[in-house]
Amino acid sequence: MKQQLPNPRRRGIEVLIHIIGWGIVFGFPFLMMTRSGFNITWMDYLRHGSIIPLSFLIVFYANYCFLIPRYLFEGHIKQYLLLNALLIICITAGAHLWQEYMFQAHAHGGKGDKRMGPPKWIFILRDAFSMILTVGLSAAIKMSGRWVQMDAARREAEKSRTEAELKNLRNQLNPHFLLNTLNNIYALIAFDTDKAQAAVQELSRLLRHVLYDNQQNFVTLGKEMDFIRNYIELMRIRLSANVTVETQIDVRPDSSTEIAPLIFISLIENAFKHGISPTEPSFIHIHFSESPGEICCEITNSYHPKSLTDKSGSGIGLEQVHKRLELTYPGHYNWQQGVSEDKKEYKSVLIIKYESELCNCR
Repeated sequence: MKQQLPNPRRRGIEVLIHIIGWGIVFGFPFLMMTRSGFNITWMDYLRHGSIIPLSFLIVFYANYCFLIPRYLFEGHIKQYLLLNALLIICITAGAHLWQEYMFQAHAHGGKGDKRMGPPKWIFILRDAFSMILTVGLSAAIKMSGRWVQMDAARREAEKSRTEAELKNLRNQLNPHFLLNTLNNIYALIAFDTDKAQAAVQELSRLLRHVLYDNQQNFVTLGKEMDFIRNYIELMRIRLSANVTVETQIDVRPDSSTEIAPLIFISLIENAFKHGISPTEPSFIHIHFSESPGEICCEITNSYHPKSLTDKSGSGIGLEQVHKRLELTYPGHYNWQQGVSEDKKEYKSVLIIKYESELCNCR
C-alpha cells in the first residue's frame, strides 16, 4: 500500500492542480481564437473573452469553499439547490450584461450596431448549463476528497481498534497462562515438593517471556521456540510414567522470522489438558517446522476430554488463538483441528504463511 503524502505536501499538489486546471480553462479560448485567425490582444481578451471563464471560477469556488461544506455536507439539500440556482442566475445575467456593455462601448467606435447571429437566449442557456456542470464538478471533486479523508480516518481507526484488541487479548492470555501453570504446580506440591520447587524455577524463566516479550507485536521464532521448549519441560515435571511426550522442532535456533508471541502456547496447553489420562496410556506429539514462506505447528495427542464439572481452562485459550489469528494473519493462515473417527486421537495443524507462496507442511 502506498504511504499517504503528508498534509502540507498533499495540499501543495492540490493547489498546483487547481492552478493548472484554471490556467487551461482561461487560456484555451484565447488560444482557439488566435488559431482561428482572429486578431485579438490580451486586453481585448480580458475585456471580452475572460468573463465566462471567470464566471465558472466564481461558481466553482463559491461551491467548493462555502456552499458544499456549509449546506450539502450538513444535509441542507434544498437550501443548497436554491442558493446554487440564485447564484447561477445572477452570475449568468451579470456576465451577459457585462458582455453587452463591453460590446456596445468598444465595437465600431462605440456605436451600438446590431449584431447578427443566433438570439441571445441560446448563449444564456449555454452558459447556464455550463455553470450547472461546473457546480456538479465542484461537488464531485469536494466529495471525492472528503471520501478519501473519511476512508483514511476509517482505516486509521480500524488499525487502532485492531491494535487495542490484540493488546487486550495478550493481556488476557497472561493470567490465563499463569493460572493454568500455577494449577499444575499446586497439584505437584501435594505429592512431590522437589518437583514443585523445580517447576517454580522453570516458571520464573517463562514469566520473563510472558510478561515482557509478550508486550511486543512480534518476537523472533527462535526465541518463541525456546519458550515452548521450557514450557514443555515444565509440563513434563508433573507427568506420570504412562504419558509419552515427543517433541520435534525443525527450526533454526537463530531463526529471525517474526511471529506473534504466545500464538502456539494455547494449542500446547490444550494438548496437555485433554491428552493426558491419570489411568490410561497417553501421548502427546508436538512438531514445529519452518520452511520458506510458512511456519507449521502440528500437535497430535490422545483424546481424554474433561468432564463437564472440570472448568479448568474453560476453553478461553483456543478462542483467543482464533481471534489473534484473524487480527494478525487475516487470510494468511490455515488451522485444522478435530478428533479422529474412533474418538481416541485429537489433531491440530496450524500453518501461518508470511509470504504469498503456499507451502505444504511436512
